[in-house]
Amino acid sequence: MTIVRPFNTYGPRQSARAIIPTIITQLLSGKKEIALGSLTPTRDFNFVKDTAAGFMALGGCEQAIGQEVNIATGREISIGQLAEELIRQIAPDAKIICDEQRLRPKNSEVNRLLGNADKLKALTGWQPAYTFEQGLALTVEWLRGNMDKYKADQYNL
Repeated sequence: MTIVRPFNTYGPRQSARAIIPTIITQLLSGKKEIALGSLTPTRDFNFVKDTAAGFMALGGCEQAIGQEVNIATGREISIGQLAEELIRQIAPDAKIICDEQRLRPKNSEVNRLLGNADKLKALTGWQPAYTFEQGLALTVEWLRGNMDKYKADQYNL
């Protein structure tokens, strides 16, 4: 058995509770003020196809048996940087506002998640095939055609 630790996976069909569809659906619905909580926490975002490719690579790797392996990009992106990139791609005149109800309770926020995929790369040769910006663009494209499945005006917990 291999223990696989995928870091923050995003992409088409992601739950409305996640930050990326939350921002995208607000922007695609025409909002000019994007309501978010804290902008400083960082994440290591993996496009879903890269995460799946990591699992597939590990599934065929005998040397990975008994190992703990991260699927990560090694790139740390803040929620603020994420929002700025999505605003750039969708609605450059939109602004970010802090919504108090979206702030996590004191001591419950994970301020930093950054992975190291060196073991995965050494074992399988895996590399992310999509940049952060490319993955976001593909996610935006999918959501644009599926807005009926999301409620941009509702904060999903």
